[in-house]
Amino acid sequence: MGSREAGADGPGPPGPGPGEPRFPFPYTPYVIQEQFMAALYGALEAGRVGIFESPTGTGKSLSLICGALTWLRDFEQKKREEEARLLAPEESGQEGKERPGSAAAAQPESQGTAGEPDWVTAFVQKKEERDLVDKLKEEQIRRKKREDRLEKIRNNVQLKYAAKRKRSEEDETKRLLQLSKEVLSEGAGDALEQLDHNEEELILAEYESDEEKKVVSGLEEDDDDLEEEHVTKIYYCSRTHSQLSQFVREVQKSPFSKDTRLVSLGSRQNLCVNEDVRRLGALQLINDRCMEMQKNKHEKKSDEENGEKKRRVSRTVCPFYSYEQMQFLRDEVLVEVKDIEQLVALGRKTKACPYYGSRYAVSAAQLVVLPYQMLLHEPTRNAAGIKLKDQVVIIDEAHNLVDTITCIHSAEVSGSQLCCAHSQLLQYMERYRKRLKAKNLMYIKQILYLLERFVAMLGGNVNQNPSCQAVSQTGTVLKSINDFLFQSHIDNINLFKVQRYCEKSLISRKLFGFVERYGSPASAVKSSKENQKLSGLQNFLLTLQQGADTEGTPQSPVVEAEHEQVRTASPLMQIEGFLSALTNANQDGRVIINRQGTVGQSSLKFLLLNPAVHFAKVVEECRAVIIAGGTMQPVADFREQLLACAGVDPARVVEFSCGHVIPPENILPIILCSGPSNQQLEFTYLTRSMPQMMDETGRILCNLCNVVPGGVVCFFPSYEYEKQIYAHWEKTGLLTRLAVKKKIFQEPKKANQVEQVLVEYAKCIKRCSQAGEQMTGALLLSVVGGKMSEGINFSDDLGRCVIMVGMPYPNIKSPELQEKMAWLDKTMPRAAGQPPSRVLIENLCMKAVNQSIGRAIRHQKDFASILLLDHRYARPAIFNKLPQWIRDRTQVKPAFGAAFAELRKFHRGKLNAS
Repeated sequence: MGSREAGADGPGPPGPGPGEPRFPFPYTPYVIQEQFMAALYGALEAGRVGIFESPTGTGKSLSLICGALTWLRDFEQKKREEEARLLAPEESGQEGKERPGSAAAAQPESQGTAGEPDWVTAFVQKKEERDLVDKLKEEQIRRKKREDRLEKIRNNVQLKYAAKRKRSEEDETKRLLQLSKEVLSEGAGDALEQLDHNEEELILAEYESDEEKKVVSGLEEDDDDLEEEHVTKIYYCSRTHSQLSQFVREVQKSPFSKDTRLVSLGSRQNLCVNEDVRRLGALQLINDRCMEMQKNKHEKKSDEENGEKKRRVSRTVCPFYSYEQMQFLRDEVLVEVKDIEQLVALGRKTKACPYYGSRYAVSAAQLVVLPYQMLLHEPTRNAAGIKLKDQVVIIDEAHNLVDTITCIHSAEVSGSQLCCAHSQLLQYMERYRKRLKAKNLMYIKQILYLLERFVAMLGGNVNQNPSCQAVSQTGTVLKSINDFLFQSHIDNINLFKVQRYCEKSLISRKLFGFVERYGSPASAVKSSKENQKLSGLQNFLLTLQQGADTEGTPQSPVVEAEHEQVRTASPLMQIEGFLSALTNANQDGRVIINRQGTVGQSSLKFLLLNPAVHFAKVVEECRAVIIAGGTMQPVADFREQLLACAGVDPARVVEFSCGHVIPPENILPIILCSGPSNQQLEFTYLTRSMPQMMDETGRILCNLCNVVPGGVVCFFPSYEYEKQIYAHWEKTGLLTRLAVKKKIFQEPKKANQVEQVLVEYAKCIKRCSQAGEQMTGALLLSVVGGKMSEGINFSDDLGRCVIMVGMPYPNIKSPELQEKMAWLDKTMPRAAGQPPSRVLIENLCMKAVNQSIGRAIRHQKDFASILLLDHRYARPAIFNKLPQWIRDRTQVKPAFGAAFAELRKFHRGKLNAS
């Protein structure tokens, strides 16, 4: 157990009652789980920023749940006791009297503070106390209403049947209304007018900037009774949808499942139940379509309220956006813990939107479960109604948090996308010029100018096909934001206003509808005048599409289908992200101009250098922030790049790292310095391709496959090196020798093939474990940072030995990495005599190593050996960056013979024990 706490002097949890455990737990917790929960409780109570490490297989999720919810339960209890103390004088009829111990009673009669007479001071303090009491009473009433209503729903199923009956009646009414409308429209039979109505949907509405009006939120109809400003809650976020669902299932199994109000938040892509909208596929299209439907609903309601009887265009509204039904869904969510899948199923059943319904539940929730992006991206956070002031945030699976924040706030656009967007927007403006308001025209012209200048920066002309324009000077150039704006002659345009216009006007959605109707080659068969006018756009888009297809590498049908679906969205959507990125502060990012063979292949990319600027608000506003993961070493990145740069006081940071639950004898980590023929193992970029180095690696694997049962997973630094060494072994016959003992599998590059390879790999190991088989298992050749180095569990026989070939240092010739290194050297202090850029390279390498080697041990009774093939792992600076539970048990072996003897003894011992 290696526990390191930086000044953790905060109080721990109160002592347990007679015969009760300190932390409620579904089973008897491991000692390290109790220590984890106690450290977590202390960090939350003291308002710290904690970096918590608990290896996979040690029950980290349950420790987080039970530790954090125990703290929240105690915190709420203390708050209720404080409320009762403050409200007690009111209830006992001491109105107008001095409260014992109150500030007014303690004041001397002479002079008040700040030189005011004592009666003035007493009056002000008394008024403040009365205001506080009134506020507390109001909160109590709201809380009581909510608790009564949820209890009624929990116990009285009649309410559910009543709601269901009401829904059926509403459905029948809607069906009859729709039928009557169809009859009327058939009677009218005005096809031309219908065409105009369809056209109307593509016209941008009159735009007013934020300075001219207050933007109305999508959730206008606030339920005052449910607004509870001071509900302290825990926001739990993780990387993937499946990880969040798994966490919710852990909550459902915990002792807190019945008493916790939990809400799962997700994107519209995950939560939308309107099949017409879901069919759009691309996230941006779904978002824009949803927003447009809400806007249509509010405009329709406004017209009805204003008594407008004139004939209007029939605009589509979402049938699931029913306020009454969403209220019902909100209550159902708060009554019982549900994951995303259960929430979607409930939405379909109740005909209520889970996306908005779950947001209604946030204010009263105690635990909010959401993906990284929703919490770390401020505009998304605000749109979801997430208020972080004085709340607790737990970020799980946070080993790649720095990269995640960088990625969320970076953006890239290609020359093809820029030219395509320009052509679409120009055709749109020409078609509707007479029907667009002046402000819309002004902003469209500004966007067209921006696109024109962006293409010019790539060395091209926006009016020509980008696939046919050769770039005179190829290469990569990096510029500061200001230099890029000046050199592209757009420094006189207010990008903040343009960005806000794109967001509020839904121009990308209108443009998508326009291209969908007129821009596809299929629509060219129509011979109307309108379509003839647009033939230039159709031909241009067709050549762009063909050009894009010839530029890329061949793709699988699944990938092509996904690509096709996203490609139908207007590229303006992606360009909006680039415009938003350009609004960052000059020192916090760089623009990378990447000029390739043609303008279409070239690109502009915004690279965020300082992720701390986007994390600062989270740590400033929150009561406490916990960054947790199975492998957090090395933690220097979090401390320096994220927390120190975000202005966090080092005294506020607490670190906790615990050991593994497996016994020491169940793991054998070895650093191997030389191979069977005494060839020193050093896999630098120059030496790793030498035939003798590849031969030595093959000999090591041959020897290991003779003594290691089950599955062996071997990680290489890159796909290129794995391919090179495989071809070399095939040529020398070593692959045939390996295949005698282990069937060889290779990690596929395509994500949709990973599952199939893993299934075959597992089947082979299971088959070989049966008596009489000559083969002893399988060998899986994987890549660090690939599909199998994260998120895949090689438990039990699937991973009895994990081998790391060399040190997976990143490509230091990458312009992005070079710029990041230069920025760190300029802004960060030297660490232990090393420049920050060198520390970054080592940390990136060791984070990747730690993620890969942690795949093998997944539970208490699991066992595995770990082999690090490179003498450089024994250097103190590198060695100390291994996870402590592995580092404490690692042996350094200069010669192969001694290492092989240890491995044979380890695996034979385990075989005999079983």
